[in-house]
Amino acid sequence: MSAPAVASALPKAPAALSQELKTHTAAAHMAAEDAAFVAELMGGTLDVAAMVALLDQSLVIYRALETALAAHVDHPQLGAFIDPKLARVAALEADMAYHHGADWEEQLAEGRIVIVPATTAYADALLTLGRESIEFLLAHHYVRYMGDLSGGMIIARMVQRHYGIADEGLNFYAFDGIAKPKPYKDAYRELLDTTDFSRAQKNAILDFAAESFELNRAVFVDLEAARKAALAA
Repeated sequence: MSAPAVASALPKAPAALSQELKTHTAAAHMAAEDAAFVAELMGGTLDVAAMVALLDQSLVIYRALETALAAHVDHPQLGAFIDPKLARVAALEADMAYHHGADWEEQLAEGRIVIVPATTAYADALLTLGRESIEFLLAHHYVRYMGDLSGGMIIARMVQRHYGIADEGLNFYAFDGIAKPKPYKDAYRELLDTTDFSRAQKNAILDFAAESFELNRAVFVDLEAARKAALAA
């Protein structure tokens, strides 16, 4: 048997989890990015209020995510991914104070800061399923934090150009503890690929990651609906 024939007869090595995640979530990722609210916000056709509304939803989502993650810091598989350098709640709280004033927490509690139904549902899922499934939490950890690191600086520059928001109002997109995002993301992917997940765990992570984009898209749809309702009123 010739060398090429021998090579073709050998079983293919399984794809790395990081590559599987990229492939498995591609369609859902594109659908979320194509949501009208996101396209218009990034295209500069909305306003500062729309950007602030997105930050408002992010605070609720990240409070739930980071609360859920805190219960698993010692988990033998998930714990290594939980890095304080990624945490976004403190940055978002600073953004809330900048945009809404010192009493923003009271405004949030009273409903004067609008949280759309999809955001509440997303946060509830993080807090409930996050207690039971480290695969669920890792999928959301990957989608949210790696997305923030990949696109955060680009988004910040775009909204600053379109809407003139100062750096002090966009802390969410600044990772002060991560000087170079690319090496950090490379190390994260290596951790994904070298952590000893079973095939069943990997399949769950893949499915939960795709669902995460759908949960994000639902938030964008609700934000668009809320914006149109406010304009109509």
